[in-house]
Amino acid sequence: MHPIHRNGRPSSSSSSPSSSSSPSSSQPCLPKRIILMRHAESQGNLDTAAYTTTPDNKIPLTEQGLAQAELAGAQLRRVISADNDSNHPEWRVCFYVSPYERTRSTLSQIGRSFSRKRVIGVREECRIREQDFGNFQVQERMTAIKQTREKFGRFFYRFPEGESAADVYDRVSSFLESLWRDIDMNRLRHNPCHDLNLVIVSHGLTSRVFLMKWFKWSVEQFEHLNNFGNCEFRVMQLGAGGEYSLAVHHTEEELTEWGLSPEMIADQKWRARSGKGWTDRCPWYLDSFFDKLADSDDTDNDDVWHETNDKVQQSN
Repeated sequence: MHPIHRNGRPSSSSSSPSSSSSPSSSQPCLPKRIILMRHAESQGNLDTAAYTTTPDNKIPLTEQGLAQAELAGAQLRRVISADNDSNHPEWRVCFYVSPYERTRSTLSQIGRSFSRKRVIGVREECRIREQDFGNFQVQERMTAIKQTREKFGRFFYRFPEGESAADVYDRVSSFLESLWRDIDMNRLRHNPCHDLNLVIVSHGLTSRVFLMKWFKWSVEQFEHLNNFGNCEFRVMQLGAGGEYSLAVHHTEEELTEWGLSPEMIADQKWRARSGKGWTDRCPWYLDSFFDKLADSDDTDNDDVWHETNDKVQQSN
């Protein structure tokens, strides 16, 4: 486990992610994994007419959804316990859950795979709720609205009487600040000898926005991301250098299927095996903002600067 700085990053003197600290250590430790899971199949996923008579937050799971969630709990436990052996058998899990009926029910079924010993906490968190699409949704009107959203862009389009993905981004950003305070102040009362796993049971768009915020993806990169399937989860796991990465647990094929570009996948691979500083060398990080950046401060570049300065003075 890694000691954590106030900015939420592990210290450079920390040991490998698999190592543990002394129980008496005063420094809080980074979770080994942060896992994002979408809820199981809901009645709204099966039939959108459900939204015309039932508030979005009260949409229940289907029978198949209940079975999906129970199976997902078993899969989740296998992921968390897979690399724990007799030398380091202790791990714990803490859940954050959206207040919606479908996410609460999903969590309830997931809990069948965990004992009280393993679960150190659960918190209902309103800021990771579904994107607000308005109140009762009229099918014909919502179909037209979603067609308009495709033309406008998914991130900035705001639903009438509802939210845009940009609005969701703002509240997810606030949630992340609280999440780090929970860890930094050890509000979870976590024993540093135990591997800690945070599981966030939420919604498709909210989870994609979470990843966007965490990895500093651009709006354009967000627009190309594919949604989570029901009960599908993404595992952010600490790499060797103390950075979280999707590439520790997931394959390149999975990342491609989810809509990550080759540059984004390269970033995830680097995070999995190395430390900080990738963005200083990552081409898309700078090139997406500038038409041309010189490689060095040579004489030719000085000439360009003087030429540009002369043009500005002439225009004035």
